[in-house]
Amino acid sequence: MEKLIFLGTGGARFVVSRQMRASGGIWISKGNTQVLLDPGPGALVKSLEKGLNPAKLSALILSHRHLDHSSDVNIMIEAMTEGGFKKRGVVFAPEDALEDDPVILKYIRNYVGKIEILREGREYTVGEINFSTPIKHIHGNAETYGFKFKFSHFILSWITDTRYFAGLAEAYKAPVMVFNMVRLPSGPLDHLSMPDVVKILKETMPRVGILTHFGMTVLRANPWKVAEEIERATGVKMLVAKDGWEIDLEAVSREYF
Repeated sequence: MEKLIFLGTGGARFVVSRQMRASGGIWISKGNTQVLLDPGPGALVKSLEKGLNPAKLSALILSHRHLDHSSDVNIMIEAMTEGGFKKRGVVFAPEDALEDDPVILKYIRNYVGKIEILREGREYTVGEINFSTPIKHIHGNAETYGFKFKFSHFILSWITDTRYFAGLAEAYKAPVMVFNMVRLPSGPLDHLSMPDVVKILKETMPRVGILTHFGMTVLRANPWKVAEEIERATGVKMLVAKDGWEIDLEAVSREYF
């Protein structure tokens, strides 16, 4: 089975610090390979609550070093390696997550089988999962990447935290697109807003879009109502992630392709 499990859908500091939405990241499964993307606050607890076994993880992936995406990376490495007694697994992360002010502790790095540095325009493989980092994002002082994952029936792209810029839509064009949509109105912050998502969808016209990583303005407006408005503006079917949501990617293929 190929599926995504949303261990959290919260974005931005106030939503995460108050846990108005959980922030545990996204568990991705393809065959016998399981990876966790962006293990933010609560990743370990939410994994166990869903009956997932962190010791079965093949890899952890960080899109960037900000705490809502990385705060549980060290405890998840310990869990993946069974306290460091089984040197195994891969950690994929931008270089600045490991440098002067690292979020991955130095002693923890010895527990994993391999650390791979994410760079723009590269492809990576772990077990049965293949993914690429199409383009470097614009997201404050953090080196940030989104992803394109290759699944059996389609490519799924994931635009993580970034401001909109020329070339972003083309880099992530895919049949299924996931958006970290923190903001409702446009603003000065380096995050996607609803108008940004509409603009990207009109440029790419995927079969289906998925919204997640919500900030306060989106929650106040009701993400499902926002998704309906985006559908009307673009004609693209929009799904809204919620905490604990499991999405069967084969079912998505059957329904929307």
